[in-house]
Amino acid sequence: MMVREFAFLPCRSRLLAAVAFGAIAMAALPAVAQDAAELTVRTGRLENQVRALSGQIEQLQFENRRLTEQLRKFQEDVDFRLNERGGGGARPGGASPGPAAQPPVTQPGRPRRNDAFDPSAHPGGSGAPRQLGSMEGIIEDEFAGAGGGQGPLDLQGVGRQVPQGALPQGGPRGGPSVAATGAAPSPKDSYDAAYAYVLRKEYEQAEMGFRQFLQSYPRDRLAADATFWLGESYFQRQRYREAAEQFLKISRDYPRAGKGADSLLKLGMSLNGLGARDQACATYAKVGVDFPSASNAVRQGVERERRRARCA
Repeated sequence: MMVREFAFLPCRSRLLAAVAFGAIAMAALPAVAQDAAELTVRTGRLENQVRALSGQIEQLQFENRRLTEQLRKFQEDVDFRLNERGGGGARPGGASPGPAAQPPVTQPGRPRRNDAFDPSAHPGGSGAPRQLGSMEGIIEDEFAGAGGGQGPLDLQGVGRQVPQGALPQGGPRGGPSVAATGAAPSPKDSYDAAYAYVLRKEYEQAEMGFRQFLQSYPRDRLAADATFWLGESYFQRQRYREAAEQFLKISRDYPRAGKGADSLLKLGMSLNGLGARDQACATYAKVGVDFPSASNAVRQGVERERRRARCA
């Protein structure tokens, strides 16, 4: 009916009617366009979220690579310093004893006991100088020969401590020394002797004892623990760089040692003592990753030191 009426309308009226029909049809288009626009917006949001997550992952990967690179450089620096020092682990203080064929050099003006033994007069005597293989042998000769009249050796403090109580691994005072009898101390005896200094908080003597142990028994099962206590002897005297070198050595050479978690904690504390707060915080975080079953004491120590360093 409307079509017929439309056919009889004048030309201008037909044009107006066509425009009206077009307007009605166009009115339905915004709803479809709105749905498409909303879908596009939601898709854009999801893409933005994916990009944000990808950025966070890349940031974490970058931080991980940066931390790994810092640890690698720190290890290289430690290795370089150790190699540069070369013989830094040798006996501190006085000169090494010369070969048996050479007479000992007597320092002028040095006080001697009235009953001092003269090795030049009796080269074959029990007090004559001879090549010794360890610091323990030197100390044993010093005090085993006290009754026989041998002159005192300058051990920069070690010799002064022994008269107050003989070294734990030594025999009774006045008895035959290890060097005299030819019997060498066992690794356990040497370790216990050095650890006794730690218990007495005589950290300088403990340092020398553990350094000598590690030189004599580098592959012993107690080497990791000896390295830890050597680092502790430095840490207690606020020699944080040397302490960090030893604690880092445990992480590098003995990664699954019994004191691995303790060493990482102490490494972080040493780094914080050096002012490297970021590296210290990263080391504290590494304790939980590498040692998830660490003891409560270690975990509490990590939390305490994280608060002290104001880690994020």
